[in-house]
Amino acid sequence: MPGADGPELTAAKRLLDVAKSQGFTFQRIAPGPDGPLFGARETVDYRDTCYLSGFGEGCCATRARKYSVVVPGGLPIIERVSGNALMVLHTVVSDWAT
Repeated sequence: MPGADGPELTAAKRLLDVAKSQGFTFQRIAPGPDGPLFGARETVDYRDTCYLSGFGEGCCATRARKYSVVVPGGLPIIERVSGNALMVLHTVVSDWAT
């Protein structure tokens, strides 16, 4: 578990700031300062979502391609990542950049 001022927390905060600057909007989905975050970003081609539950392995993100027609069952997910917060945020920021 990372400390309050540990390097993992610092890196996660920076990656979260970069994700916000790339168009993600995050909201806390449970009470408390350390509650999980849900983020979403809409671009012309993709709908990206990100769930961050802390530094454990419970974090995930998906990327779905948008189509101009209605797709039965929802948009198909073309990429998915799960793992710890640093890995998920790094993938979303660097590999799924717009």
